[in-house]
Amino acid sequence: MNDLKNIATQIRRDILRMVHGANSGHPGGSLGCADFFAALFFKVMNHKSIFSMNGKDEDIFLLSNGHISPVYYSTLARSGYFDKTELSTFRKINSRLQGHPATHEHLPGIRVASGSLGQGMSVAIGAALTKKLNKEQTIVYSLHGDGELDEGQVWEAVMFAAHHKVDNLISTIDWNGQQIDGPTDKVMGLGNIRAKFEVFGWTTLEMNGNNMDEVVSTLEKAKSFVGKGKPIAIMMHTIMSKGVDFMENDHNWHGVAPNDEQLSKALAQLPETIGDY
Repeated sequence: MNDLKNIATQIRRDILRMVHGANSGHPGGSLGCADFFAALFFKVMNHKSIFSMNGKDEDIFLLSNGHISPVYYSTLARSGYFDKTELSTFRKINSRLQGHPATHEHLPGIRVASGSLGQGMSVAIGAALTKKLNKEQTIVYSLHGDGELDEGQVWEAVMFAAHHKVDNLISTIDWNGQQIDGPTDKVMGLGNIRAKFEVFGWTTLEMNGNNMDEVVSTLEKAKSFVGKGKPIAIMMHTIMSKGVDFMENDHNWHGVAPNDEQLSKALAQLPETIGDY
């Protein structure tokens, strides 16, 4: 697990440097999800860095909460989808690394534009059904923010997936309790998210998304439910901005770039592990 932890630390360094370099972006959710991305792409998911848009005969991942693109871009680069030096172009003019992932940039690894929240569950279900029609024994993974569940389209899709037994889909909810306008409980309380998914007919699991051992074991357990008649949802508890003490659990870091002094202080808490870009 130390290798995965080192990768997650390096991904966090990438996130901070990318957002600082652009003076724009979303570090909070990206930092919180670094452990999940490291575990999924470097351990759990069966995927190919030689990219094909249709993802035939491989597991695929779809990011619904597209504003956390920094963690996604870093993970793709570190996984070999494109050269890590391209991370320095994040949110720059003519860059393929837009603030929200976009397919028209033809960036390897990006299969759907995800700037508009609430749509990713529907797309993931469509991809999973396509794999079923093609008789593939592969999995569709998706990630969603807890604040994103305010969108009604998500729950229509959740109902559809259970009714149609889309049991090759593993959707993870980043349950960090924060969104751009403040704590989710104050913006619009979500109640017990796990209970909601269960009553909608999903198999559910819960994990600490900032504990690498638990992330890996829960993702592997989720795979054991594939093909058993129900879609699978993981409730992932994370700390927004995990890894940087002065940023943690503060919704104000949802979409704010660190200044020079803050970047230096943050990077000092995250020692370089496998090389900066």
